[in-house]
Amino acid sequence: MEHVLDNPIYYALTSGHSHISKGTDEVKYYIEDITAFAGLKDNSQENLNTLYKISPPESLFVFFSTTPVEIPGQWKLLNQINMFQFVFRNKEIPKTGATGITDLDLQHVTEMINLVELTKPGPFLAKTIELSNYTGIFTEGKLAAMAGHRFFPSPYREVSAVCTHPDHLGKGYAYKILQEQIKRILLRAEIPFLHVRNDNDGAIKLYRKLGFEIRTDMMAYVIRKEA
Repeated sequence: MEHVLDNPIYYALTSGHSHISKGTDEVKYYIEDITAFAGLKDNSQENLNTLYKISPPESLFVFFSTTPVEIPGQWKLLNQINMFQFVFRNKEIPKTGATGITDLDLQHVTEMINLVELTKPGPFLAKTIELSNYTGIFTEGKLAAMAGHRFFPSPYREVSAVCTHPDHLGKGYAYKILQEQIKRILLRAEIPFLHVRNDNDGAIKLYRKLGFEIRTDMMAYVIRKEA
């Protein structure tokens, strides 16, 4: 039987995020403006063709796979990103407090989008914040670092949008925010996981230090619907 983390987007859209999904039983995608991810029961040509038929014009999607996928011709392949999938293996809940960490809400979305565009941790849209638990650190009134939750293939909860403004690297902000994210997930009896580019050595070192371990290789395909 397939493990839910082998296909985290599909299982998120059929469990923890079923209320914000569109599509069919085998082909799912998030409501527009929340995030640009699609999850297929299997990454077959048939299901990619179905996604093309049922999605809006000029749609752009990201989907994950543990194995290489041939992209049908009606889709334009924009990028393929090779990643590691990490899972948090420790059971001990971090005891650090939330001093200096701010819960982010709709009033912060513009700053969040600007930080994401600068640091490129992954797609972040106008309503991505609805995926919940975004937290940040502000320096001199400006957002310096943030992270939040994304996929929820129950009981696993993904930590995502981990980013720090270049002017504030090396100050331990990411470590502090990640500890808070881990704590919140564990207190709900869920299991933290995340994805990172397999060439991002700095982030990989940080995640290992926090208690994450590599579970598997993962590929992200970025595709756009051609007219």
